[in-house]
Amino acid sequence: MSSSSVLLVTFIGFLFCVSNAQLDSTFYDKTCPNLYRIVDRVIGSAMLSDARIGASLLRLHFLDCFVNGCDASLLLDDSSSIQSEKNAVPNVDARGFDVVDTIKTTLEDACPGVVSCADILAVAAHTSVVLAGGPSWKVFLGRKDSTTANQAGANTLIPSPFEGLTNITAKFSAVGLNTNDLVALSGAHTFGRAQCRTFSNRLFNFNGTGNPDQTLASSYLPILRQICPQNGSGSTLVNLDLTTPTHFDNYYFRNLQNNGGLLQSDQELFSTTGAATIVIVNNFANDPAAFFRSFAQSMINMGNISPLTGSNGEIRLDCKKVNGI
Repeated sequence: MSSSSVLLVTFIGFLFCVSNAQLDSTFYDKTCPNLYRIVDRVIGSAMLSDARIGASLLRLHFLDCFVNGCDASLLLDDSSSIQSEKNAVPNVDARGFDVVDTIKTTLEDACPGVVSCADILAVAAHTSVVLAGGPSWKVFLGRKDSTTANQAGANTLIPSPFEGLTNITAKFSAVGLNTNDLVALSGAHTFGRAQCRTFSNRLFNFNGTGNPDQTLASSYLPILRQICPQNGSGSTLVNLDLTTPTHFDNYYFRNLQNNGGLLQSDQELFSTTGAATIVIVNNFANDPAAFFRSFAQSMINMGNISPLTGSNGEIRLDCKKVNGI
C-alpha cells in the first residue's frame, strides 16, 4: 500500500472515530428522560393491530442509514426542492412512517424540539427487536436530521433482494460494514414479510434458465408457488422466516442451511460456493447467543454511518419536512 493510501485509510478511520465520539447512549437522559418509555408505548400499541410493524420499523433504519448515513433523509416527503427517497424503487413498499410520526408527535409534546427523527429511527429499531424477543444494545444518540434527500442514491446504494453476494458485499463495504455485519444484519429477516415480487423470479424462471432456483428447497417450492402463482399478484405477503415468523431468533440461519431462504440475497449467504459468509451462517445457526451478540454490535456499527452531529443538520419538528416549510 502506498503512503498516500495509508494516509487516506487513516483519515477515514479518524472521521469514523470522531462521529462515534459525538454520539452518546445517554444523550437524552436529562433533556428527554422518557424517550424510551414513549417509543415503547407507541410501538407496543401499534403491534396490537399490526404484527409486522416491528420488522418494518427496523427496515426503515436500515434503508435510511445506507443512503447518506443515518440522517432521517428517508422520512422527507416530496417538496419543491426535494425528491423523496420514499419514491425510490427499493423503498416503494417501505412502511411504518405513520408510527414514526406518532412517536415524533408524542415526543414533541413531552420534550419539544429535542429528539431528532434520525434518533427516533435508531431507538424504534432497537425497541422493535427487543419486543420481538431479540437482543438489546446501547443505542448511541445525538444525530441531527438532514435538510436534503438523495433519491438517486436510494436507487443505487441500497442492497437488492435480486443481487448476488458479491454486489451486496460491496454495498456493505461502501458504508464501512464488513462480512460479519452483512450476515448478522441479514438476520433481521428472522421476522417480517416480503412481497411475492421480491422473490417470484426464483420460482419459475430463475435467471432465464426456464427452471426454478436450484438453491431453493424442493419441499418449499410448491408452497411458495401456491402462494405466489405465475402471473399472480406481486404484492401478496409471505413470511421471511417460515419457522418462527414473528419471533426474533436464529431460525433464519437454520432455514438457510436447509435451502429455506426466501429471498435470493438471503440464500446466497449459504449457497454461494466458497463464500466467507457460510461459516458465519453456520455459527449463528448453531449458537443463538453468538448471533445476538453480533447483531447487537452490527446495529451499533450501522447506526454510526455518517451521522450529522454538532452544528450540522437540524432537529426536525415534523419528520416529513425540513423546518421552516
